[in-house]
Amino acid sequence: MRTKILLLLVVGCVLAVPAAAQQEPQFQQNMFNHLTINPGYAGSNGAICASALYRNQWVGFVGSPTTGLLNVEAPVKVLKGGLGLTIISDELGLQSTLFTKISYAFHMDIGPGQLGIGVRAGFVNSQIDGSRFEAFDNTSGDPTIPLESVSGGAPTFGFGLFYNTPTYYFGVSSTQLAEAPAGYAEIDYQLKRHYYLTGGFSQRLTADLELKPSVWFKYDPPVAPQFDLSVLVMYNNQFWAGVGYRALDVDAIPTYVGVLWNNLKIGYSYDISLNGLRGFNSGSHEVYVGYCFKLNEKVTAQRYRNVRFL
Repeated sequence: MRTKILLLLVVGCVLAVPAAAQQEPQFQQNMFNHLTINPGYAGSNGAICASALYRNQWVGFVGSPTTGLLNVEAPVKVLKGGLGLTIISDELGLQSTLFTKISYAFHMDIGPGQLGIGVRAGFVNSQIDGSRFEAFDNTSGDPTIPLESVSGGAPTFGFGLFYNTPTYYFGVSSTQLAEAPAGYAEIDYQLKRHYYLTGGFSQRLTADLELKPSVWFKYDPPVAPQFDLSVLVMYNNQFWAGVGYRALDVDAIPTYVGVLWNNLKIGYSYDISLNGLRGFNSGSHEVYVGYCFKLNEKVTAQRYRNVRFL
């Protein structure tokens, strides 16, 4: 009975208030995840980079969100910028959503850094598997409760600015700009516009220690805004650990650990739940893996005349 009740709570959130619920999945290691929300970031590393994230939120809660993410991006000189690909698979209760997005950023040097002006286009496909729904009474007469798998989709567009220097960065972006309808069956489902602000910097404390604070702000009205503050301490440019705080809508305290080995970056985050669901779950886990392949710069041949080698 407890399992059914929890499942119905999740399904109710999806079916009853689809227009007001958070639509884009939530991640915690946002300091490594700029391309997902900001197309202006594409190619800004000057390398071919691939990264993957897997998040299991509210572990132990039936129907809890699980999300997988793949980002690939690289600079393209002929386009005077960079290209990026983002694929996200998100599951919540009986609902699963697939996001596929392609980004382009135009790069221009400004002051000590580089500004990326990015645009994005993609498609969002959402599905509800009504065959897994267990109702307490007969719901065959309610058209808003599907009894089989139903799906719908819509195009999605985004825009972003990302400014990056060796010591600090900041970005502003918006996703799902068109707010296109993506309804299916008798369910009214519409994409909602999201707004993001991000920023961070690096401060050398000692020869071995470096402080890396960052902020991440998200607002998708009428849902309450989220404001995340994270602080990482990196040792010897290889290991890091840190803690975060989620203001405005406080529901968890995130913690971070990770390692950088050559060009391979591996991170782990654990969220300690603070909201009313903490009695039904054991927290949230998130694993990050990223790898960058530096492009070889063409070296111009130079000739030297030396009297010892005539």
